[in-house]
Amino acid sequence: MGLTVDIKKQIKDFNLDVFFDAPIGCTGILGASGCGKSMTLKAIAGIITPDSGRILHNEAVLFDHTKKIIQKPQNRKVGFLFQNYALFPNMTVEDNIYSGLLKKTPEHTKQVKDAIERFHLQGLEKRYPKMLSGGQQQRVALARILVCNPQILLLDEPFSALDAYLKEELQLELRELLKGFKGSAILVTHDRDEAYKLCDNLMIMEHGTVIAQGNTKEMFAFPTNYQTARLTGCKNISKAVKLGEHRVKATDWDMELTISMSVPDDIQYVGIRAHNFNPVFGKLEELPNVFEIVHPETVYGPFEENLIFDARSGAHIWWKIGRDQKGIQSDLPKYLSVDPKNIMILN
Repeated sequence: MGLTVDIKKQIKDFNLDVFFDAPIGCTGILGASGCGKSMTLKAIAGIITPDSGRILHNEAVLFDHTKKIIQKPQNRKVGFLFQNYALFPNMTVEDNIYSGLLKKTPEHTKQVKDAIERFHLQGLEKRYPKMLSGGQQQRVALARILVCNPQILLLDEPFSALDAYLKEELQLELRELLKGFKGSAILVTHDRDEAYKLCDNLMIMEHGTVIAQGNTKEMFAFPTNYQTARLTGCKNISKAVKLGEHRVKATDWDMELTISMSVPDDIQYVGIRAHNFNPVFGKLEELPNVFEIVHPETVYGPFEENLIFDARSGAHIWWKIGRDQKGIQSDLPKYLSVDPKNIMILN
C-alpha cells in the first residue's frame, strides 16, 4: 500500500520518465536542480497532466492515461507545501488556514483552532503573511494543508529559504510531524543531510528519471552508482579497471587497491568516503591501500577539518579529520590507509 507513480511527460526539450513506489512514511527525492523533482510532485498533485502512464494511491486511481481517468486536484487528498509556501498575501493567518477547507462550520472552526495550537501560532491569527517570519510562514502553510487531513503529503524544498538555525529547528518539528502522518509523504530536496534526517526511503533522480531507490541509510552506506555516491557526499571517486578478484587499478589516482568485495569485470569506478581514511604512524608493510600525503592543504570548517592532498597522479583527495583527530596537523602523518571493506564499487 502507498503511492505508485509510473508516468511520462515532455515539456519542450525535457523528458520526465519516472517509475517508483512510495510506501507509507517519508520518501525523499534527491537530485540536482532541473532533474525533474518538482515536476514529479506537480504531476502527483494534478497541477500538470502526464502524457502517459498512471498514478495510484492505496489502489485508488488518481491518473490513468489509458482509461482516461484524471482526478481533479481537489479530489486527490493531497497536501502540497510549495517552496515559497504560496500563502494568500491578503488573508490573515486564520483565513489562510481556513482556505484549506471548503466552508466554515463549527467542526472546521475547531480544526483550525487545533491547527493553530499544534503549530504554535497563537497570537498570530490576525496577522498577514508579510508580518511573519519565514518559519512562521512555513507553519501556517503546513497547518493549511494538514487541516483537511490529506492522505498524501508533498514537500517541495521546504527549508530552502530559511537560515541554518531555523532550518534545523523546523526539520526537527517536521520530523515529529511525519512520525504521526499515516499516509505517503514525499520530500523533494537537494540537501543530502536533510534527506538522511527525514526520509525512510530515498530516490535519486537524474535527467528526468529515477536512477536508484531504496532504504535511505543503506543507500548512503552502500551506493551502487557514481551519481548516488556523489549526491550522498562521496568526494573521492576514481575510474577503475579490474586487476584480480579483489584488486583494482584506480586510474585517476594511479593506485592499485585491495577491495573486500569481489570485483565485477565491468567495474567502472571506486569510491572512498572522506572519513574512511586512517592515519598511519607506524610500519606500512602489512597495511592495505596506503596513500602518501603529498602537498597537503587544510580546509577548516566550524566543527571539522578537511585535509586535501594529492594522489600520485596529482588528483586531489579529501580526508575528513574526525573529531577525536582535530588538530592532527601538529603531528601530520605521512601516510593514510583505507580498510578494503570501505572501498565502494560503483557503476
